[in-house]
Amino acid sequence: MTTTVVHVLRHGEVHNPDKILYGRLPGFKLSELGAQMAKAAAQALADRDVTHVVASPLERAQETAEPIAAQFGLPVAVDERLIESGNWFEGKRVSPGDGSFRDPRNWWVLRDPLTPSWGEAYRAIAERMFAAVHAARVAAEGHEAVCISHQLPIWTLRRYVERKRLWHDPRKRQCGLCSLTSFHFDGAKVVGIGYSEPAAHLVALSPNARHAKGA
Repeated sequence: MTTTVVHVLRHGEVHNPDKILYGRLPGFKLSELGAQMAKAAAQALADRDVTHVVASPLERAQETAEPIAAQFGLPVAVDERLIESGNWFEGKRVSPGDGSFRDPRNWWVLRDPLTPSWGEAYRAIAERMFAAVHAARVAAEGHEAVCISHQLPIWTLRRYVERKRLWHDPRKRQCGLCSLTSFHFDGAKVVGIGYSEPAAHLVALSPNARHAKGA
């Protein structure tokens, strides 16, 4: 069998002064610290056998991909399946204590946390992400690929591959900014999953990192 590794990288910190859930909204780019995080991720991959780089179409993912692609002299491909999940609260402030979850007008959206009712179904997210990772595996067969995506899609994908229930507590996601969730394949079969945080030292400098929205 052929061994291939697909690294799924979460983008870096986003400039979001209004602290809204930005989701799929255009115009949300990396902060200065986020750009440094992207460079740290690129440095962590410098000695890897990367032959394919592909990213979500959103600006923050494209910008995170740039130093990695430049390092290996590769173009950045785009895969719509790596995009952030859809969310009814997109464009709104939903921080704890801001009242969004206590507002009765929003309760109908929160009626089903298992699907969930406020956004794209976890199953749909998992299946599109799994398809995107397999496409990257084929493109980099025998080598390594990097897919740049977003927190919820990456975590949902991991739980799907690990055959765990897809609904979960968002506070317990293991998917920090510019973290790498690495899927090791033997042929088309996932035989291992790794996780690392090459930008952890930079994340620690950010007062907003723990509460990043629409990530």
